[in-house]
Amino acid sequence: MRQIAILVSILFLFTGCQPDTNKAEQQKNEETKAAFERNSETVLSMLASFENEKPDYSMHADDFVSRATGFGAEQDSIFLKDVKLMDKINLERYDFKLLTNPPVLLPGVNPETNEMDGSVRYYVDWEVSKAATDSTPARSGIVKMYQSVDFNEAGKITYVQTYGDFTGLLLHLNNLIGNEN
Repeated sequence: MRQIAILVSILFLFTGCQPDTNKAEQQKNEETKAAFERNSETVLSMLASFENEKPDYSMHADDFVSRATGFGAEQDSIFLKDVKLMDKINLERYDFKLLTNPPVLLPGVNPETNEMDGSVRYYVDWEVSKAATDSTPARSGIVKMYQSVDFNEAGKITYVQTYGDFTGLLLHLNNLIGNEN
């Protein structure tokens, strides 16, 4: 009996001296989940401001960059000044309506560790319309979009990758493909 008591005491001594990795891991997971929740609110705000035709660029970091994923992209990166210009042109030419409500928001992961990192991925459907002119009818189309959004510690957007067939959508809206109205 005494040997069992000594063995149990030694076991408690060793386990008591070990760092509590479960608590540290749990705290890290909770912090990452909280960052994802905060960053998700930023993404929702970004989508709403764009749909309302008043994009809020204050949520972007000064060193923001977007990956150029469009067909025939001649450069890899698009900087905030370029995004602002493209948004201005597109918002003048087209109307955007977010069809997915609420957007499907999922936590992003670090590509090296496959662990949640506070980034946000989302899936949405946008209806994009072009008004009629004297010589052309109104046209609209739906583009299914996936975007991943990375953030810095201050909660500012630092990096975005967007995937959706915008080339096909623009060809359709400008009556360069398809003959249905």
